[in-house]
Amino acid sequence: MSVETVLIEPLDALYSDRNPQVLRVGLVVPQSGALGIIGPSAVDAALLAAHEINTACGVRDRPLELVLVDAGGPPDEVAAQVAMLGDAGAVDVLVGFHTSDVHRAIESVVSGRTPYIFTPPHEGGSRLPGVVCTGVDPMRQLRESIGRLTEHHRLRRWALIGNDYIWPQAIHAAATRLIADARSSVVYERRVGFGAVRAGLDELFAGLRATRADALLLSLIGRDLVDFNRALRHAGLDRILVRLSGSLEENGLLAYGGDDTGAMYAVMQSFASQTDDRRLGLAERHRSLFGPQAPVLDAYAEGLYDGLHLVAALAARGALAPNGLAAAVHRLLDGGPDAARGAWARSPLGPPRRQVFLARAEGLDFAVMPRPESTSIWK
Repeated sequence: MSVETVLIEPLDALYSDRNPQVLRVGLVVPQSGALGIIGPSAVDAALLAAHEINTACGVRDRPLELVLVDAGGPPDEVAAQVAMLGDAGAVDVLVGFHTSDVHRAIESVVSGRTPYIFTPPHEGGSRLPGVVCTGVDPMRQLRESIGRLTEHHRLRRWALIGNDYIWPQAIHAAATRLIADARSSVVYERRVGFGAVRAGLDELFAGLRATRADALLLSLIGRDLVDFNRALRHAGLDRILVRLSGSLEENGLLAYGGDDTGAMYAVMQSFASQTDDRRLGLAERHRSLFGPQAPVLDAYAEGLYDGLHLVAALAARGALAPNGLAAAVHRLLDGGPDAARGAWARSPLGPPRRQVFLARAEGLDFAVMPRPESTSIWK
């Protein structure tokens, strides 16, 4: 099965005759909306994973197909489309990344019916049966980075600005605790609706100036994050605020023109600039299949790639049923080195990452910071 034929549209999947010898994965990723700018990277990563699975004889000799669902719309509309595919038996499993409000809406309609793996950083909390999150929760994502930045830059006054939905709310709650632990304080907090950043810039910048914030946690996403960072540069505030984001990746950094202030940081589960075998192997395979002009595979894309290989590992063990899905995933991901090696033997990159990294923007790329015991590139 070629790269071109593995991806099909939802309506085609819904109305075509279903071949039981094909494993169909609902690929629920944003192609529009707030996160639309990172959609192409996600689709590339999914196609790469599907190509690798299929060229290795599929899953128990069953080829894998992807049914693309645009997760960039309103939560109820995306959930309704996903439920329709599930009710029609058009997909066997769902994998994707999207905003957490979309995630919760999907969860409510597929729980116990269609297994669903959500791969990006998430808001934490419990999940309904048959729903598994493979990314990091807010405390795990921020725990180390806030303390390190506060100490290194001697930060005392943090501002928190994000979009107004579930994930930023959870991020801000975790950050408030961690900032207090670091003997600093939150002096300003605002959340704005999707697409409302431009209209609210004057108020946001006035608040930052009035409170004399010296650090800023950004939980804006996608296009709003790009617009905010562009405006911050124009206002001259980018050089007086140390900024940290749990959502900024290479595509977003490129979209706002890069950053040379030395004060823009991101904390994610991977960065394209990493030179470990996993990242180099991913880049090489991606470039080989799609060419040098393909979009960079960011942390969201890598998580999605791993999610599809996780589906293949689960399906190979007959463990894709909603009941018991969380336990099966736990055994594969956290069952010890022997279990991990066995489960991921057919994945070219091996087991997925289980840690986070702090990186500093340097132009159009990120430099991953050394672990706390090393200070070689802190300036």
